[in-house]
Amino acid sequence: MSEKILLVDDEEDFLEVMSERLTSRGMIVATSNSAEEAFQRVDKELFDAVILDLKMPGADGLEILKRIKERRPELQVILLTGHATVEAGVEAIKLGAMDFIEKPADLEALGEKIRKAKQNKMLIVEKMNEEKILEMLRRFGV
Repeated sequence: MSEKILLVDDEEDFLEVMSERLTSRGMIVATSNSAEEAFQRVDKELFDAVILDLKMPGADGLEILKRIKERRPELQVILLTGHATVEAGVEAIKLGAMDFIEKPADLEALGEKIRKAKQNKMLIVEKMNEEKILEMLRRFGV
């Protein structure tokens, strides 16, 4: 089964090129060029991972990350940036990012991180489902 990802970046050319490259590797790719559009897509669609640009006009990538994780805690977010700092990387991980990659991204490495993101998401969803079942069993005394 293919990985389904959402690419979020304000640079249209980057979105187009990355989308084509990842699609050619068998992934299902959706794109968004704004934070608001990304939130709408995350609310309506299921993704295995979000590849998120850290620096976008009018939007802080760390704040976008935080809001995505509030909406979908199981969703794996990989930050992609041309402006990496150790501090931003540490903060991103604290806020729930799975990884932090500098542009230009090595597509093989990114592909591997996306596959790992899907595995992580599946484990988290499985654990969440187990917890719901256990809670129902406790509640109904079965």
